[in-house]
Amino acid sequence: MARVHVYQTPDELEGEARRIAEKIVDTRKALDGPFSVWMHAPEWAERVAHLGTMIRWEGTLELRTRTLAALVVGRHFQAQYVWGIQGVIAEERGVPRATVDAIRDEHSDGIAPEDLQIIDFTRQLLRNNRVEDSLAKAVMDRLGADEYVQLTTCIGYYCMLAMTVNGAELEPNPAHEELKV
Repeated sequence: MARVHVYQTPDELEGEARRIAEKIVDTRKALDGPFSVWMHAPEWAERVAHLGTMIRWEGTLELRTRTLAALVVGRHFQAQYVWGIQGVIAEERGVPRATVDAIRDEHSDGIAPEDLQIIDFTRQLLRNNRVEDSLAKAVMDRLGADEYVQLTTCIGYYCMLAMTVNGAELEPNPAHEELKV
């Protein structure tokens, strides 16, 4: 059970908070996940929604790369909500089931080298708070400085989501795959 009230519709809010919630629903289709919690601090919700739109849809970083990073973050933090929704998105973006399973089970077997590079980069950053020079250089050479920064920002954004849902003990969507650890 969530530690705070989980807002499900803008109708539960008034004034500026309601306007912000309606805007979030317009762009995200629902008031769910961490946004259902962030509505306790509506201005924060609005700003995070803006950042999230940029990270999720804008920029030049390949969407599949963002999804791989988000899956690793969800697994790292055992953030059921993040893991579940990213599993759905991974399927839509052509991430092989074997790759999703390897991330869940924390191994690298059967992962395509280009995917493994992103997964290892994200794992190192999360586990060590740093990335080894050789891997950082390889990712920089592959992505360029702009997309390298987009990747690290994407990782940070999903960390924020994971911490929010975990801190609030937000229940995952029952239709999504459960992360068993």
